[in-house]
Amino acid sequence: MNKYFLNGLYSVLGFIVISAFAFKIFQPIKVLPRMQLSPAFSLVDQDSARLTSEDLRGQFVLYTFAYTNCPEACTAINDTMKEVQSRLSEVELDGISVSFVTISMDPQRDTPEALNAYAQSINANTEQWKFATTTNETLLKTIIGSGFETYYEKKEDGSFAFDPSFVLVDGWGIVRAEYRYATEVSNADRILRHLGVLAEEVRNSKGTTKLAYEAAHLFLCYAP
Repeated sequence: MNKYFLNGLYSVLGFIVISAFAFKIFQPIKVLPRMQLSPAFSLVDQDSARLTSEDLRGQFVLYTFAYTNCPEACTAINDTMKEVQSRLSEVELDGISVSFVTISMDPQRDTPEALNAYAQSINANTEQWKFATTTNETLLKTIIGSGFETYYEKKEDGSFAFDPSFVLVDGWGIVRAEYRYATEVSNADRILRHLGVLAEEVRNSKGTTKLAYEAAHLFLCYAP
């Protein structure tokens, strides 16, 4: 290999590394990571209607996990869901629908009737916010525990130990953000900001700008 080829190769590699650092620091295009596929599911909601993951394709979905006999942790979760729902007009969504889904981890007690009563008790707008579960507890554990990677465990007194969390999924069924810590359960501002980032990506991911967004995702994945 001659020195001119090596010099050229080093220059290209150096440009790639510098570009990666620059993109990481300045973020000319903001994107949320494509983390993983969200789990497929078929649940029953508060109106005894079937709710599937396919029903929610083409829209943004904010998931959370709770149960109707839950103490204070679920109050904070519900407050965040209601705040995000009430403030959606602050985000330029360009007609993209946003749905909210609370999946109950307590199917023995959380029948459709119980879920409906619970939704009414917290003044939830069930046209947009669904409460759902399945009586197949093995499947439920797979959906919540493995699919959404959210910890929960039933205790001897019938209550649950669990990590309050939210998961934001895009219209292709891809997880784009996770809010895992108890200190974040009231962080509606961050969720709304991320909804705006997703909407902007959908709006601009056409034609030549689509290549720029794909490059942004590439740098997000591989930049140091």
